[in-house]
Amino acid sequence: MRTERKLTRLDRVFARLDREPERPAHIDVPRMSRHRVVLFASTLAFYAAIVWAVVITSWLVRLDWQVMFFRPYQQWPEIHAFLDYYVVLGQRGPTAVMIAAWLGWRSWRQHTLRPLLTLGASLLLLNLTVGAAKLSMGRLGPHYATSVGSNEMWLGGDIFPSGHTANAVVTWGILAYLASTPRARRWLSALSAVVSLGVGLTTVYLGTHWLSDVVLGWAAGLLILLALPWFEPLIARAETGIFDLRDAWRARRRGAAPAPAAPVGAPTTLTPLGKPAGEQEPVVREPVAASRPARQPGYLAPGPHLARSERTPVTPVGSRRPPQSDRVTRGTASARPLTGG
Repeated sequence: MRTERKLTRLDRVFARLDREPERPAHIDVPRMSRHRVVLFASTLAFYAAIVWAVVITSWLVRLDWQVMFFRPYQQWPEIHAFLDYYVVLGQRGPTAVMIAAWLGWRSWRQHTLRPLLTLGASLLLLNLTVGAAKLSMGRLGPHYATSVGSNEMWLGGDIFPSGHTANAVVTWGILAYLASTPRARRWLSALSAVVSLGVGLTTVYLGTHWLSDVVLGWAAGLLILLALPWFEPLIARAETGIFDLRDAWRARRRGAAPAPAAPVGAPTTLTPLGKPAGEQEPVVREPVAASRPARQPGYLAPGPHLARSERTPVTPVGSRRPPQSDRVTRGTASARPLTGG
């Protein structure tokens, strides 16, 4: 009795790595639902409240100074080395390369550019929004603070909001945004929340950011993830345009096939203008000569014409070779008598 082999977990993993024959139809594109709009508006209001609390030097600024004077990196120095490496999970370059490699494989496997284009759109929004906020508010970090208790705003700094925290929220949260199943979306959402929370608190531990910087960075990254469905139509048009350019380039590279030649039909007789078809003049064809006319003979000098063998050899003028009087003409018997030995 023949039984089928039960697939192991490793077999399923390798089967998952194979490329699908065509783009799957179950890819779920998030839409801007009412629930998402409410979340976006609430997060935006929270973002504005944090900025206002820092600008007016409220209790949040006093909490920033208390955490800074506590100096967590001096309280727990044994984890300093580990957190120096952990904070890399929030740096733009390494995380973008890792996430782009994963999403590039997904794009190749599913015959779609949406994962890579979504990542590019989110990073562009992150650079524009967070970069503009950093430069416009110009807050100094804890290591460069000038006055105890001040908000350190508009002094030429660039740490408000925290770029590490916002980047961790976006780059790891994009995996949950692009998840193809609800279960994967839940697990990846929890993973991105833990990673971004850890990166933000690590920057506070190292003393590179105020606590309010981290809170605003969480809000800034969440705003970008919540706003991505508004850019889905633009991403779809960009994907279609890229595929159209690729198809046109392939067709131009192969070259257009030559058009088939038109069949040769019977010759048509042209009718002169002004004469009806019934009164056409007969076509007179010129007679073709049967053969070409004979060629005139060339001029021959008068006198007897001898064969080459009967001509007398002539010594060229100026030759150093003496004339040979006893030379026998070719074709005649030798004049010298033959003697026996």
